[in-house]
Amino acid sequence: MKTIYLSLGSNIGDRAANLRAAIEALPAAGVKVLRISPVYETEPLEYTAQSWFLNLVVEAETDLFPVQLLARTARIERKLGRIRTVPKGPRTIDIDILLYGKAVVQSAKLQIPHPRIAERRFVLAPLADLVPELRHPVIQKTVRDLLAAAPEQVVRRISETKT
Repeated sequence: MKTIYLSLGSNIGDRAANLRAAIEALPAAGVKVLRISPVYETEPLEYTAQSWFLNLVVEAETDLFPVQLLARTARIERKLGRIRTVPKGPRTIDIDILLYGKAVVQSAKLQIPHPRIAERRFVLAPLADLVPELRHPVIQKTVRDLLAAAPEQVVRRISETKT
């Protein structure tokens, strides 16, 4: 079993219900949820003409290979109504693989660690709630240090840690 970290985000419809539905779908997809970060409300980046997001990070275990995990998370996104029309645009649910053990994956379809993890406060804040001292497998900085250096973005915690 590999320990993995997934980022979940939603800004269409009942955002909290979308996050819950995605988390509830993970076990059937071969992902055992261990811990869930607090939920954060975050301003959109890049494509800013859209509603604010709810974001969280899930710590989990899986026996799936990284590409299998990507296929399963994409299936959950489709099942929950994700339609990719505008790059970086609104979505019912977005599930990104942040980290997969200490693995480094570089392919046309998948990059692990997530290539923009160090730039995304909306990912780093909930990840730091779970594993502040975890080191990025490539740049070797802790999640806490990456968060301290991340670009400014409005990120507000709106709920406490779940288990």
